[in-house]
Amino acid sequence: MTVWVLEFIVLILIGLLLIYLGWRIWKNEQITLIHDYHYSNVSKEDIKPYTEKTGKSCIIIGSGIVLTGVIDLITRSFYGWIVFAISFLLGAILIFITQNKYNGGLF
Repeated sequence: MTVWVLEFIVLILIGLLLIYLGWRIWKNEQITLIHDYHYSNVSKEDIKPYTEKTGKSCIIIGSGIVLTGVIDLITRSFYGWIVFAISFLLGAILIFITQNKYNGGLF
């Protein structure tokens, strides 16, 4: 098994796990999948928008990881990691904004 195939398998599994968790956080409003410290100050009426935005952010990051694996397998280059960096930064920024809005910040 080549390094490219192994990388593809690992990235697909991690990406699909993040997409699944993001979906559960978003659609099922499973706030308990997030560490309780991060939602301790979220009010009851803000749970729906908080879980929606956090879940979508996880899906963005997971989708970027899946695309990274696919692009790297097809092109056998490092271009997929550019997609990873963009999706990870976008997802992290959206989580940061959500935390600041609904929980009073990350720290």
